[in-house]
Amino acid sequence: MNDDITVPLYRLAHGRTGDKGDRSNISVIAWHAELYPLLVAQLTEAAVGACFAYRRPSVVKRYELPRLHAMNFVLDDVLDGGVNGSLNLDAHGKALSYMLLDFPVRVPRSLMPRLKD
Repeated sequence: MNDDITVPLYRLAHGRTGDKGDRSNISVIAWHAELYPLLVAQLTEAAVGACFAYRRPSVVKRYELPRLHAMNFVLDDVLDGGVNGSLNLDAHGKALSYMLLDFPVRVPRSLMPRLKD
């Protein structure tokens, strides 16, 4: 019997983001060290690429920062040419981090006390 629950990413981690030109970077930082392995296993380059498929990233690269219990994703060609070149405010990097924080993550019930409400 599977004892996992599915929750949005924001219950396991918080995010920071930035953008430069047509590139966005999204950092994901686990609330607790025990949650970091779940992020590494489930928040893959392919999964993040699929989450933003509608933005058509040309490259999604993940950089792991295990001592910080964090990772940084760099997404190329997702900002409609960049903040100064786009009339689409929702395409800016900060909006993308909020979308990623809604990503569904499977969590064992034993780790529920580590989740944020």
